[in-house]
Amino acid sequence: MVDRPNLLLITTDQHRGDCLGIAGHPVVETPNLDFMLARGAYFPRAYTEVPSTVGARRTLISGQKPFTHGMIGYKDGVPWEIEHTLPGELAKAGYQTEFVGNMHLYPPRKLFGFHHAVHHEGARGSPDYVDDYKEWLAGTQWGREGVQERDHGVPSNSWIARPFHLPEHCHVTNWTVSMAIHFLKRRDPTMPFFIWISFIKPHAPLDPPLVYFNQYVDAEIPKPFIGDWAGMHAVKVKAVDPNMWRGVLPWRLIRRARAAYYGLITHIDHQLGRLFEWMMRRRLLHRTFVLMASDHGEMLGDHYLYRKSYAYEGSARIPFIIRFARSMDLEPGQTIDKVVGLMDVMPTLLDAAEVKIPETVEGSSVLPLLRGEDVKWRPYLHGEHSACYSPENAMHYLTDGKEKYIWFPPSGREQLFDLQSDPHELHDLAADPKARKRLEMWRNRLVEELAPRGDGLSDGKNLIPQRLRGS
Repeated sequence: MVDRPNLLLITTDQHRGDCLGIAGHPVVETPNLDFMLARGAYFPRAYTEVPSTVGARRTLISGQKPFTHGMIGYKDGVPWEIEHTLPGELAKAGYQTEFVGNMHLYPPRKLFGFHHAVHHEGARGSPDYVDDYKEWLAGTQWGREGVQERDHGVPSNSWIARPFHLPEHCHVTNWTVSMAIHFLKRRDPTMPFFIWISFIKPHAPLDPPLVYFNQYVDAEIPKPFIGDWAGMHAVKVKAVDPNMWRGVLPWRLIRRARAAYYGLITHIDHQLGRLFEWMMRRRLLHRTFVLMASDHGEMLGDHYLYRKSYAYEGSARIPFIIRFARSMDLEPGQTIDKVVGLMDVMPTLLDAAEVKIPETVEGSSVLPLLRGEDVKWRPYLHGEHSACYSPENAMHYLTDGKEKYIWFPPSGREQLFDLQSDPHELHDLAADPKARKRLEMWRNRLVEELAPRGDGLSDGKNLIPQRLRGS
């Protein structure tokens, strides 16, 4: 049992798949995440099955599709009962399991199979909820003077950006890594461990420490991608909502938001460098299998959209990187051109630990792909989200990472993008006669995908438009 690899799961919240150095981003610096590829693998075609936090996290720790686990959109406060979870299966198999950071599952502080958990849920939680980061901050010099995490006044779903108002070591990103190290110092050395480190950033508030804000504020920030179909979202108003989900913002505001967002990502990367070095010096890192992913992305003004819940690349595509334990006979430096999702996290980690994968899991381990085995992989990934910011936004999408089909049940509208020639989804091919056969092929795939669900969206022959309620 002790010889099995330790497991480290790293997640970020609202982290775009293109915001990595190894993804070719022209500005963002992520040296520690990039270097995982030298001893592991990178999956550039990774997507979230439900591009908002609660549903994505259910998918991650259950290995199930959103429709199966019951959260196809965003809704706080919904209790969840689940028999087989990633930490639960590992605990039963002899792993010591620990959670640190932002879980965003309900009820708050439920362990979901972990032996122990240290929480920070940001602005969420009932008045009775005990937030470990806030409790810690209250005990610092600044906390004793009455200063709190959100005293900078920036909302938690806003494009407004500014540097963090407290010293860097008080930032929740630093605290998250410190709590992870605290566990690793005190773990049971006779057991392999599984720790899930869940960063609440780069989710807004967009408040990186000053040094990371300054790193990007004068950089050549790329402008948003605006599709030739996106005019419907180009809403112009005199008074701009600080929490807007769509509309036209002045470039100077988008630029600051992007600079702060990139700063939050590099801050996380540097703190991971701190963690990796600590583990390396204690000969833990080479015995640990590491998987990094995010729950969903952030539009950052692409197509005049902000935040998440969309099928577009900025919202649905996520990072997915693995670092092998030294004992695993796998070829490092692999880039795997298969479409993967969050439901693949649980079976991959269980496979790495040589733990049986429950039959309730619908995802697949990626280890056979890394071993070069001749496996039949999924031809596409299905994602969905119920109505969120607007009833018209409810959507389903299919992608193989090369093409993407989107269907909006409230209106019946379809979109088709060729991601190979048009990676930023600038040209909608749904009305192009030359793409008619491709559109029909993808539509038929979605008809087949939805037919067994019995929710009235497919009769097995056609998609059936209808106005959907929130999840």
